[in-house]
Amino acid sequence: MDTIYAFGPFRLETSAEILFRDAAALPVGRRAVGVLRALLEHPGVPVSKDALMQAAWPGLAVEENNLTVQIAALRRELAAEPGGESWIETLPRRGYRFIGPVRRLDDPAISILVRPAAPPAPDKPSIAVMPFQNMSGDPEQEYFSDGMVEEITTALSRIRWLFVIARNSSFAYKGKVVDVKQVAHELGVRYVLEGSVRKAAERVRITAQLIDAHTGAHLWADRFDGALADVFDLQDKVAISVAGAIEPTLEASEIRRSAGHPTIDLTAYDLYLRALPVLFAFPSKQRILEALGPLEEALKFDPRYGPALALAAIGHARLYDWGEDPETNRRRGIDRARQAVEIAGDDPGVLANAAFALAILGEDVVTQIDMLDRALALN
Repeated sequence: MDTIYAFGPFRLETSAEILFRDAAALPVGRRAVGVLRALLEHPGVPVSKDALMQAAWPGLAVEENNLTVQIAALRRELAAEPGGESWIETLPRRGYRFIGPVRRLDDPAISILVRPAAPPAPDKPSIAVMPFQNMSGDPEQEYFSDGMVEEITTALSRIRWLFVIARNSSFAYKGKVVDVKQVAHELGVRYVLEGSVRKAAERVRITAQLIDAHTGAHLWADRFDGALADVFDLQDKVAISVAGAIEPTLEASEIRRSAGHPTIDLTAYDLYLRALPVLFAFPSKQRILEALGPLEEALKFDPRYGPALALAAIGHARLYDWGEDPETNRRRGIDRARQAVEIAGDDPGVLANAAFALAILGEDVVTQIDMLDRALALN
């Protein structure tokens, strides 16, 4: 039976090992959840450091500072509730204790009632990377497939325009037969990435497929083969390959989705998507002017929208290249590119697009290369 601990706006679901605040799963790892569970099982009672470390790292010898790190992470999350950071009390030379208001919900009927409704969809494309299926028939290979998912999740998180569900939330479905549409609804995402890992001798095959959960359409699928000589290097290479393949696929899917919208009440993001495929083709002067219209509308919605600023810079650069009012378009393109970098200089896509525009406009090539190096370092 699942035990749920409720305290303030938070809930710890012990079987899934997930900490929620209202409907949102919080990005705390299994170690922190183990520490919190041990404290909640004995509310108001001192729990020794040794007991907490055994709860989080069973059978392992770890340094005490690892426990300190997990306690700090929990306090940061609890601080979202006024006074919540003080719910975990430090007892010098004794350990810690939980002094917040806590209720234990063991009744299955109650558990169903307090389970969160589907979270609202984020205002940008969203994806969940599901636990990969271990096809090796060897339980010891679970660590490899779990590590693969973690690496892919991290790689996808570098795509700034994509909302990636935390690993803890998707791993609540590990070992369960699930319906993709139901999972997407419960997690509040549009896209789901599934996969499997099959190991034979010293070789491994990893397959992955990307699904639009709203339509059930398979958008992309591929497989990767490699040697297990260096497990972590293989995980890293596959994660980068998957993220690199998925990004343009998702972008194309979002453009198709946006094109099917009515032309009223569009958000800045949808307006940006309408201009994106035009300005990265080889458009006519008229098509460029038509694409700049939605971008200017997007910047009315959000004047600090970095991706739209960088794309507008490309539009003006292309008009400059066509010889259309060159001085005006050169000035506007440089201004837009600089605005974009100033506002969103940690977004690799913005950096790359701004550098591309500045290259057409004849700006300092060394600066452009530095911008591209920075973009590659970020993603």
